[in-house]
Amino acid sequence: MRKSALLSTAILTLVATPAFAHLNPAEHGSFAAGFSHPLFGPDHILAMVAVGLWAALLGGRALWLVPAAFVATMMAGFMLALAGAPLPFVEPVILASVVAIGLLAAIALKVPTPAAMAMVGFFALFHGHAHGGEMGSAGAAAYGLGFALATALLHVAGIGIGLGLPRLFGSDMGRIVARLAGGATALAGLWLAVAG
Repeated sequence: MRKSALLSTAILTLVATPAFAHLNPAEHGSFAAGFSHPLFGPDHILAMVAVGLWAALLGGRALWLVPAAFVATMMAGFMLALAGAPLPFVEPVILASVVAIGLLAAIALKVPTPAAMAMVGFFALFHGHAHGGEMGSAGAAAYGLGFALATALLHVAGIGIGLGLPRLFGSDMGRIVARLAGGATALAGLWLAVAG
C-alpha cells in the first residue's frame, strides 16, 4: 500500500501542471503572483524538479547544496532583470536547461558538488531573469520570495522522487527508475522545444 502511494505521488508530481495562468498581483498580491509563476510553465516545473532529482542521485552534501545554488543564482538573475541588464537567449537556455538537467539525472553524472552547483547555477541565472522580466506590477520583494519558495518546493519534490523511488523499488532498481525519470524529463524538454 505504501509503495503504491509513493509511486502515485511521484507520477502525479511529474505530470501535474496547474490549470491557471499567472495571477494578477492587484487581485492576488505580489507573493501569490510570484509563487504561481514557476508553476505555470512546464519548462520551469520540469527543470526545477530535475535539479532535485539529480541532487538526490548525487547524494551527500549535493542533496541540499545543488538546489540551494539554483535558488541563489536564480535570485541573482532576477536582480539583473530588475536592474535592466539584458541577458541573451533567455527562453532557449531555459528550454535547454530541461534537456541538460534531465540528461544529467538520466546518466547520474557524478561530479564534485561545486561543479554541480555551477552547472545548475548557469541555467538558474536565466530562469531568474525570466521571472524578473515577467514580474509586471508585482512588488519585487514579495514576488521574488514567492517564486523562490515555489522553486524550492519543486526542488524538494524532485528530491522526494529521487529518494523515494529507491525505497519503493529497492536501491538498484529505484536508481534506474529515477534515471529513467531524468531521461523522460530530457525528452519532454526536446518536445517542448519542437512543439513551441
